[in-house]
Amino acid sequence: MRRDLRLSDHPALHAAAGTGYPGTGDGEPAHVLPVFVFDPVLWDRAGPARRAHLVGSLRALDADLRALGGGLVVRAGDPARELAALVRESGAAEVHVSADFGPYGRARDAAVEAAIEVPFRRTGAPYAVAPGRVHKADGEPYRVFTPYLRAWAEHGWRDPLPRPSGGDIEWVHAESVELPDAPTPEGARLPEVGERAALATWKRFRAGGGPGRYAELRDRADLAGTSRLSVHLKFGEIHPRTLLAGLTDDTFRAELAWREFYADVLWHRPETAREYLRAEFAGMEYDTGDEADDLFDAWRAGRTGFPFVDAGMRQLLAEGWMHNRVRMVVASFLVKDLHQEWTRGAAHFMRHLVDGDLASNSHGWQWAAGCGTDASPWFRIFNPVSQGKRFDPDGDYVRRYVPELRALAGAAVHEPWKVGVPDYPAPVVEHAEERLVALARYEAIRR
Repeated sequence: MRRDLRLSDHPALHAAAGTGYPGTGDGEPAHVLPVFVFDPVLWDRAGPARRAHLVGSLRALDADLRALGGGLVVRAGDPARELAALVRESGAAEVHVSADFGPYGRARDAAVEAAIEVPFRRTGAPYAVAPGRVHKADGEPYRVFTPYLRAWAEHGWRDPLPRPSGGDIEWVHAESVELPDAPTPEGARLPEVGERAALATWKRFRAGGGPGRYAELRDRADLAGTSRLSVHLKFGEIHPRTLLAGLTDDTFRAELAWREFYADVLWHRPETAREYLRAEFAGMEYDTGDEADDLFDAWRAGRTGFPFVDAGMRQLLAEGWMHNRVRMVVASFLVKDLHQEWTRGAAHFMRHLVDGDLASNSHGWQWAAGCGTDASPWFRIFNPVSQGKRFDPDGDYVRRYVPELRALAGAAVHEPWKVGVPDYPAPVVEHAEERLVALARYEAIRR
């Protein structure tokens, strides 16, 4: 088990158990050993918030397995070595996994397959439509979202698989190491963990009419208009097919498709995890040096003097999450107001986001930077003040995360320099001036 920490709609688990869709299996319970390997490569890359969620999710999964008579086996180390050893210890006839489509995951799985002496079965994926499954008529991958969305929807997906019952599987036990200590970062308020929390979150969102009001409310940072399911999708505590089953809202479905589109792009172009999809943008002039570093520090600490930007950056530190509209604004601000490369911001996000997904993060940043697929035109430079007034009209979002400004009423919170607030910094740049600098630098590479 890796990015599939659940029991419901788990194709690889059903494949291991010999159950699944009608006509599969022989009716006899299979012997199954559920295992999670702490890979130091991935563990070291994760920030404290994501580590805390992972360990909590594994505890929840172990509890669900124990309720069925099983339990999660935990190992730590190189996955190829650990799984080869566990196959020998247990006498396993096969190893089953959900397919991994990320650059590192594909290489790791190839190493595991070469190391073990039994068949290595990939079944299912963290996506409704696996990367590489849909493509243009000429066989080329999609580079634009809208035609991808049409092909994705036409391809479709199966209905969710049921949760195994107690009689479906005979669970096997093996020696297990202790889960590592991963405390919640001090002062952080992280989402609930595990499959049950994911299903409860989805139930609440649907009961409150969330999908039907998604198009209307999704950009309002001050309102609870989004599903908050991204972290549960990241860890596979819920499968996107569960969300898509019976879903009629086109806007919410399209947002799920964006996640799958970016995974498809990364599958075809794995180097774009950290490199420019449109290589010409690597030649743009970006700021470096001590002054640029100071501005970057102000940005990541939420001390830029632009309240909507600062609220988002502080929300990231406080919750390991940020509203998607605000993610776009703070990304535009770093790249186009502070003139710094998108890779720097993407790395900061991946360090702190609980829902940090490599494909969505890297290509979301490239969209904001104008160098990715469906890229926002370079001349579309978000004004952090007008964006705040539009998507936080009464200032409630800013006041929630920037306590220095709570004395300011209504939309006045978005322009505190007009009244002066002693404990809050003045704007670090003049947006109108930096916008012109950004446009001039873009024109230089366009020519």
